[in-house]
Amino acid sequence: MFRILEKKVSEYLMKLQPRVKGIILVIISTMLWGVSGTVAQYLFQKKGFSPEWLVVIRLLVSGIILLLYAFIKSKQDLWIIWRSKHTILSLILFSIIGMLGVQYAYFAAIKYGNAATATILQYLSPVLITCYLAIRTKKMPNLQEITAVVLAMLGTFFIITKGNIHTISISRLTLFWGISSAFAAAFYTLKSHSLLAKWNSTIIVGWGMLIGGIAFSFVHKPWNFTGQWSITSIFAVIFVVLFGTLIAFYCYLESLKYIQPTEASILSSVEPLSAAFLSVLWLHVPLGMSQWLGTACIIFTVVILSRAKNKESIVEF
Repeated sequence: MFRILEKKVSEYLMKLQPRVKGIILVIISTMLWGVSGTVAQYLFQKKGFSPEWLVVIRLLVSGIILLLYAFIKSKQDLWIIWRSKHTILSLILFSIIGMLGVQYAYFAAIKYGNAATATILQYLSPVLITCYLAIRTKKMPNLQEITAVVLAMLGTFFIITKGNIHTISISRLTLFWGISSAFAAAFYTLKSHSLLAKWNSTIIVGWGMLIGGIAFSFVHKPWNFTGQWSITSIFAVIFVVLFGTLIAFYCYLESLKYIQPTEASILSSVEPLSAAFLSVLWLHVPLGMSQWLGTACIIFTVVILSRAKNKESIVEF
């Protein structure tokens, strides 16, 4: 199914200008990521699924399929990465702290809150990266970066308090896991830099998902399932694994052939918007004016930092 869809997409994109291709692909990928978060919320809050089970299944299945795809399409040696002693430790840390950490923390934030809030809080990761780079390089952030940090803090304030300093509008668990997902996403981004400089991205992410899934299997067995199966929930799980992981990742990688990474990062601000809109329209999650204002602040933060990163190199962990 994945190969058939890839062929159809490729045939359509051949008719478009390269830059238009890239823009369409990155928007598709980020919208799928945002929608999959809302679908996961439906599974957690309407069907009684656990984040633990969905995470371990998503990582194991996606990891296996991505590695098989890399082997079948490109005939790549999947084991070559394990022959480098320096790479092994980085790959394990990337897989468990980065890949597994960001997936579980994000889904846990959805379970205790909603997809819109979880996605928005996760988008604080560019701020964390900016602060880390400032400390690591001993260089003060520029005006753009300082503005972005202020906007991110202001956006978070509006989201968790609804503009009232005396109240917190989301649960402490939602806030904890949402911020944790931002830290994990920042680690994931920084740690992947050295790996992607040496190895194919499909292999890195494929192994990252598989290792993360195997590691989490010791915490939550894949066969330990709770929830209500139905036609709707089956399609929801398939969507999260297939569209929200495999196809979204493939489209994002393909977009980088046609547009700059900075442009892709800017366009990825579609993700929190798609999660927020779908949560409101489908699951009837109430978002007030202050929370929409907070969302706008976070999105502007991502845009500002994406433009700023175009001028500086990334320092890894």
